[in-house]
Amino acid sequence: MGGGRKRRRDGSDAPSIHPRNRYAAAPPDFAALAELYPSFRPFVSVSDRGRASVDFTDFSATRELTRVLLLHDHGVNWWIPDGQLCPTVPNRSNYIHWIEDLLSSNLIPPISSSSGKVRGFDIGTGANCIYPLLGASLLGWSFVGSDVTDVALEWAKKNVESNPHLAELIEIRNANAAPFPSESEAIVRENILEPVEDAAMQKPHVLVDVVKESESFDFCMCNPPFFESIEEAGLNPKTSCGGTAEEMVCHGGELAFVTRIIEDSVSLKNSFRWFTSMVGRKANLKLLMTKAREAGASVVKTTEFVQGQTARWGLAWSFIAPINKVFRSSTPAKNHHSFMLEGLRRGHGAFQVLKSTEAFFLASKLSCKLDTSSFSVSVTLSDEQTEAAILHGDDYAGSLEDSSAKLGSVVKGISFRITVFEQIPGTLLIKGSLLNKALSGTFSSLFFQLEDTLRMECVSKAR
Repeated sequence: MGGGRKRRRDGSDAPSIHPRNRYAAAPPDFAALAELYPSFRPFVSVSDRGRASVDFTDFSATRELTRVLLLHDHGVNWWIPDGQLCPTVPNRSNYIHWIEDLLSSNLIPPISSSSGKVRGFDIGTGANCIYPLLGASLLGWSFVGSDVTDVALEWAKKNVESNPHLAELIEIRNANAAPFPSESEAIVRENILEPVEDAAMQKPHVLVDVVKESESFDFCMCNPPFFESIEEAGLNPKTSCGGTAEEMVCHGGELAFVTRIIEDSVSLKNSFRWFTSMVGRKANLKLLMTKAREAGASVVKTTEFVQGQTARWGLAWSFIAPINKVFRSSTPAKNHHSFMLEGLRRGHGAFQVLKSTEAFFLASKLSCKLDTSSFSVSVTLSDEQTEAAILHGDDYAGSLEDSSAKLGSVVKGISFRITVFEQIPGTLLIKGSLLNKALSGTFSSLFFQLEDTLRMECVSKAR
C-alpha cells in the first residue's frame, strides 16, 4: 500500500512535523549515532530484525539522546543534571520553526525599534536552555532566557558558556531579581482579565519587571508548567523526561500561568511583536484564545505540534495592528465571492470559523456584527474609510470629479456580509455578498485576504 499523511477519524489530516525541521525527512538514526558516539551505545537496543530503539522511560537514555543530537546535528555542547527537565530536540525544533513562520509572515509589521536582527525572550528557559540554543544555532537569533531557580540559572549559564560561538547571542536572566509588584499593582493587573481572588498572594514574575524598560523583542516563547500537581505530571508511563516541581507544576496549572503571560502582555504590548506559548490541553487553548482577545489582541494564531504520542498546541497573539491592505487593490470587482474550507483542523467548526472571520475584520479596524442565528458577519466601513477607498483606492479609477460624484451616491449602512455554511462534517462554504456597490474593489480584496487567513488558521497544512 502507498504511504501518505495519517488521517483522523473525522477525515482531516493529522498534524505532521514542521517541513523545515531537520528531522522531517527521516527521524534520528539511533544505530548510526551509537557507532559515532560510544557514550550513547549502551542506551540503544537492536531487535532481531535489526531495528534500533531507545527506551524513552529511561531518563539517562533520553538525556544522552538529546546531548548527542544537539552535538551531532547542531554543533551544540549540552548537559543537565539528574532530575531536570530533558527536552526532545525534534519536538522543540517545531516550536522554533513555527515562530519563524510567524515572523516571516506579512500579517503584522516589525516593531518600530527592530534592528533587523531577531531577538526572542524565553520564559522559564530551564537548566536545558533548549530554545535559545536551538534558535541561536539554527537561525542566528539572540535571546534572553529567564528563570527563577538557582539550579536552572546555573546550568543554563553553563550550557551557554559551553558554546563560545553562541555565547554572545544568549543572556540568562534571574526573574527573581525583579521587584515584586505592590498590592495595588497586583489588583490592577488582575482586573485586566478576571477578578482578584487574593491580592495579597503575590505571583512570580513572568514578563513585567523582568523585561527592562528600554528593551524590545520580536517574540516571547514559553514551555509552561502544564500541571497543577507533581502527581498529575507523572501520569505518562511511556516517557521519562525528568522535570522538577518548579518546571512542571504551578498553582492553577498551565491555564493560570499562560493567563499571567497574557496579563503581562497588556503592559508590554509595545515591547513585543508576538507573544507565544505552548499549551498542553485543547480546552485550555480555547479559553486562552478568548482571554487574549478580551485583553485586546489584534491577532490570535494557533497551531498543533507533533509531540510523539502527546498533543501540544501553540498559541500566539499580538497587539500590533495588522498590515492594512483594505484600500489598495487591483482585484477584479465582483459582487459575490465564495470558497470552500476542507480538511479543517480539530476544533475549527463553523462557529470557530465565524469567530475567526469576525476577528479578521476587527483586526482590520472595521466595524462588524456577528449573527449566530444566521452564521453571518456584517461588515461596515466608516464614512472616512469609504471615502478613502473611493478617492485613494482602486474602487474607482476615474477622475477626482467622477470620484466625488460617486461619493454622493454611496449607500449608507452595511458594506458587505460574510456567511458560513456547513456542507458536510469537516467542510465549510464561505460566501461573501457586497451590499454597497461603491466598494466592489475593496470587498474583493478583503475577501481574498480573509480566505488566505482562514486557510492558514483553520486548515491542515498538508492540504
